[in-house]
This record gives sequence, structure tokens and C-alpha cells, in this order.
Amino acid sequence: MGKPTGFKEIARETPKRRPVELRVLDWNEIYLDFEEKKLRDQGARCMDCGVPFCNSGCPLGNIIPEWNDLVYKGRFRDAIEMLHKTNNFPEFTGRVCPAPCEESCVLGINEKPVTIKLVEQSIIDRAWKEGWIKPDPPATRTGKKVAVVGSGPAGLACAAQLNKAGHLVSVFERADRIGGLLTYGIPSFKLEKRIVDRRVDLMKAEGIQFVTNANVGVNVKVEDLGREFDAIVLCGGATKARDLNVPGRELKGIYLAIDYLTQQNRRNQGDPIPADQLIDAKGKHVIILGGGDTGADCLGTALRQGCASVSQFELLPEPPKERTADMPWPTWPMILRISSAHEESIVLQDRKDKGSAAKSRDYSINTRKFSGVEAVVKKIHGVRLEWSKGADGRLGMKEAPGTEFEMPCDLCFLAMGFVSPEHTGPVDQLKLEKDPRGNVKVSDNYMTSAPGVFSAGDMRRGQSLVVWAISEGRQAARGVDEYLMGTSDLPKIRLF
Repeated sequence: MGKPTGFKEIARETPKRRPVELRVLDWNEIYLDFEEKKLRDQGARCMDCGVPFCNSGCPLGNIIPEWNDLVYKGRFRDAIEMLHKTNNFPEFTGRVCPAPCEESCVLGINEKPVTIKLVEQSIIDRAWKEGWIKPDPPATRTGKKVAVVGSGPAGLACAAQLNKAGHLVSVFERADRIGGLLTYGIPSFKLEKRIVDRRVDLMKAEGIQFVTNANVGVNVKVEDLGREFDAIVLCGGATKARDLNVPGRELKGIYLAIDYLTQQNRRNQGDPIPADQLIDAKGKHVIILGGGDTGADCLGTALRQGCASVSQFELLPEPPKERTADMPWPTWPMILRISSAHEESIVLQDRKDKGSAAKSRDYSINTRKFSGVEAVVKKIHGVRLEWSKGADGRLGMKEAPGTEFEMPCDLCFLAMGFVSPEHTGPVDQLKLEKDPRGNVKVSDNYMTSAPGVFSAGDMRRGQSLVVWAISEGRQAARGVDEYLMGTSDLPKIRLF
């Protein structure tokens, strides 16, 4: 590495966030600019560690030490070429990935890890700013046509790779905008939609065709795609949300989290929402069920809408603040994490209720029922849980006696994850084989039980990360290329 002692001399530093009181007034991204000198110093912290576990910690196999070193040396143009070798969309992962690579960083064994995610985003943002990112259509075409169904990160990555291989690619998206989860599932304060649109425009210029309002299996027949295209890749995601079967679930004011987030993203892009369909937290008491990223996204959204109060409840116990013996390095640790939305909630709660013991995020909470007035939810009724390990080592729960409670609840968002892809449509119509969890089952080359039909992303893997979706799309593209041409020069990701 360019500075072998950098990790001993330089402390980890990340960009500052805009003040909470200001950023909750808009939907823009929250981080301030980070000066180049500091960024290069962060690149210098990357060690000559011999075995870079960050490579295997990243689902894309990113060549992280090399582009850290290039940034330290100020060679940003070389850095973006190195980054694009393994990642089609570093502007997405640099913003929304939880950075499993950093948890695998060797420096993280006894110090704070290298700021890999920051360096990644800074490289691609610099490249766009300098005009280095230009359309690069393939020099020749194979004449083979591929239909990609779904324009989320898996579909976009698959389309980009197949286009590089010279195939004619058409992406079919049932929504009215391209991007899937990137456009409608992730709030703008984490990923501004101009970032997605910019990349999609580039892909169009490279020869990829995008078709919106095309619901394959409904208004676009699967049989028609089979006749027109040489291969089909299903990247529809895991969009069947986990629901809650308790008394009062039918009351108005209880919504799936994805419906709430999608609507706000539409509002931010200027779409009119009928008054009788509007989901607005302004002046309301909000409860979020689910302690993951989707719940945190609902939290940040409710705060920006001006809610009266907001609480996020998780069924499981509060995770530890640091690794335990059950979470050895370099595995991904299930530890307590504070997102920007949690920070906002803490700051605003302190300002509103000085000295209050109220918690915006609470654990070991089970929802018993909802109650309301005139078919509209007004209260949530819950109970605290006690967790303990059984003889088989698995956690079990029971209700803690005397801990029943009720709280005001004008809006409730169910952010409890997704169980599987939707089966109505291509999955059922093609009679695709599924795994025990309901995901589409594929072979090693990502082909489904229907010849010439492939699948990737959450539809195959189950609910996961954007970085995994991109990895899946790239690997499926190689499988399609081999199927069409007998061999493939597209890179193969080797995960350890």
C-alpha cells in the first residue's frame, strides 16, 4: 500500500450529517461534502493485510484494497475503472449498503475499520462530476434478445451485463418508473431519485430498452415474451409482505410499510395522490412494527411529515452494542445500529420532552390487538416478552406477566419483512419450481425449471440487500450468456 503506517496514524472519519432540525424539513440526502484531503487520508488507512477479507465480505467481490490505494494517491480516474470492474452501480451501494465489507475489514479486529463505503461513493460521485461516466455501447451485437422482468437492482445489473455482452436487452417494469426498490422503496433522504434516473439514462444511451407499465403475466403475456426473446430473466423481487393476523388489523390507518414508502416517493416526484388515499403522519401518533431498515425508513418519513409522536417496536430482544462470542469476526454481527432516522428521533424527542424516559425504539414487544372508533384505529394493545434459550439452543418467548399496555395509535406501519416473491404471474404461469420458502428455485447457472427462463435477486434469494441483488443480477447474466453463446467472457463472482 502507498502508506503502510496509515492505519496507525489516521483515525476513522466520516462526513458530517446536516443538523437534524434542518434535514427533517426536506427530503434531500443528509450528508455534507467531505474534503478530498480527508478522503485520501481515509484511503491511506487500508492496510497491507495480506488476506483482504473485505473482498469476500462484499457480495460483489469488490477489489477494495486497490481502489483505496488509488484514492490515497489521488488517482480517481483509475479508481472508478477498478470499481466498475465488479460493481455496476457504486452510487447505489455507496449510499444504501450496510457495508458488510467494513465488518470484514482486518483493521476492524481491534480498531475502527476502513471507511470503505465512503470511499466507494466518493469515487463514483467524483467520476460523475468530472464527466468520466459516458455511454459505452458494445461494439458488436450478437443478435440474441433477452427480456429482463423487473427493474430493481438485480434487473438493472443483469441488463447492464447482458448489454455489455452484445445482446439486445429489454427491461419490463410494471410500475410507471424504472428502478423498482431503488425508486419506490428507499426514501429520497437515503437515495435521491436523480441518482437512479441518471444511471438509467446512461443505460438507455448504451442501447437497453425500458418498457414501463408492463406487468408481465397480466397486460404482457409470458408466452409472447417466450416467442419474441431468446431468454427471459425474472427479477421481480420478494414483494409479498409479511402481514399481522391480530384483532383490529382491518381498521383504517394500518398499512404495509412498503405502501407508505412508495406513496411518499411518488409525492416527492410530483404525483398527485387522491385525498381519500393519502397516508400522512402529520399531527398523528405513529407506531411502526418491525425494527429493521424498512421500519427505520418509515421512522424518517413520519418525522419529515410532522408526526406528533412515533415509536418503533421490535418483537426480538435488543441486540448487543458490540460483537459477542456468537458473532466472531469477520462474520456479519447482529449488533445495535443507529440509523440517521433513529438519530433524528432521539434528537427531536429530547427537544420535545426534556427529561422524558420515553423511547422511540423498543424491543421484546408483541402486538395483541388494535382498537378504534368508527372503523379507524386509535390504540395499539401490546405486551412485553421474555426471551430465553431452550435445550436446543434456540430462543423462545413468553409474555411477561403484568406488562400489558396500550398506546395511542393513529397510524400503524407493518415493517416486518417480506416472505417471498408474488407467485401470481410468471411464477405460476410457467409452473416454476420453488424452494421451501416460496422463492424461485434455480440451477447453478441461475436457470429455473423452465428452459431459457432465469431468475435472480430477491425473487430467487429471498429478501436481502441491494448489494446482493446486484451480485445476483451479474451472476445470472453470465448464466444467460453461457446459455445463448455456449461460453461467456462476463466475470464470475467467486464468493467464499
